[in-house]
Amino acid sequence: MVRRDVGLIPLLNRPFGQTGLNPGYIKGYVPGVRENGGQYTHGAIWAAMAFAALGDSRLAWELTTLINPANHAKSKEAIATYKVEPYVMAADVYAVAPHTGRGGWSWYTGSAGWMYRLILESLLGLRLEVDRLHIAPCLPEHWLGFTVHYRFRETVYHIGVTQPGPDSPEPPGLTLDGVRQDGTTIALVDDQREHRVTVSAAASSA
Repeated sequence: MVRRDVGLIPLLNRPFGQTGLNPGYIKGYVPGVRENGGQYTHGAIWAAMAFAALGDSRLAWELTTLINPANHAKSKEAIATYKVEPYVMAADVYAVAPHTGRGGWSWYTGSAGWMYRLILESLLGLRLEVDRLHIAPCLPEHWLGFTVHYRFRETVYHIGVTQPGPDSPEPPGLTLDGVRQDGTTIALVDDQREHRVTVSAAASSA
């Protein structure tokens, strides 16, 4: 569920309040706070990750934009509503009046860690498995590409990702030091030399 009117992704609707139903410990929270109907940031991030995994770049990036705390500080009114630091992740955002949009437990490292993984792994598509790097971006339609200088121990890989338009004859693919690779994975070697990787990303669904 997405509440675009207030820029929130609540965990559920409606919160448990004056009811005989017992969902467990979440009922111990005030309605609209944390897992009891608020935006529980872990869950919101996982939703964005899920859409990225499905290749739906439009929804993945839209949800990421809603989760981004900096977007709660675009005006004096927004800052007065959010009330916590807009440069760190909050565990939750309240979703019931009169506190709708107020940030909860800030400097929450768990949410920060998941946000980092959402951006780096799910959206930019860089996922490390021991000594192999998977590169499968999920980019907004209007992005032409991006560049990452990726350090593996004492070795730097310069990775350039482009997203050709839908009418481009260029096929998706990946090259390492000018040699085309099979699939979307490169083997990382710590040889203390600079390497260049080019990726032509397949267009994500809009």
